[in-house]
Amino acid sequence: MVDALVRTRRSGLAASAALGGLALIAGLAFRAVRGGEPAKAENTPFTNVDEDEARLMLRAMVAATVADGSVDAAERRRLDEAVDAAGLDRDGRAWLEKELADPASVDEIADPVTDPEAAARIYAAARLAIDADTLQERQFLRMLAEALDVPEEARGRVDRELAA
Repeated sequence: MVDALVRTRRSGLAASAALGGLALIAGLAFRAVRGGEPAKAENTPFTNVDEDEARLMLRAMVAATVADGSVDAAERRRLDEAVDAAGLDRDGRAWLEKELADPASVDEIADPVTDPEAAARIYAAARLAIDADTLQERQFLRMLAEALDVPEEARGRVDRELAA
């Protein structure tokens, strides 16, 4: 589902997203943590994202989407397209609706994360899910980054790459 969500992003990400959602998130996070250093997927610690981390990424993406109190048409379309592309069954769709109705808090997302590189990936996933065009969305991202201990310079790199 992460991959499908990434593919549904508009603008300059469309071409980059062809590499795969997790690879894109991993690359963003790697460059953010390593100060812009180019990454080769086979040489990074991001190639094996476990199921728990992927679930946290998804929860962060959904929480970011509803951070401003509503899901706009573009955000909902991205989520629906991602669900369709991921081929989620009825249980998967029910999970998404439950998450949308009662999204995870910043603490619920950040508390289990102990690895700085996983933290950067989770932040990048949340940032990728939204355009961050409202004060509430930007505040959510700031609070998430702080709870995950993602350094300011790493956040800035993720934001700049997504804006490109």
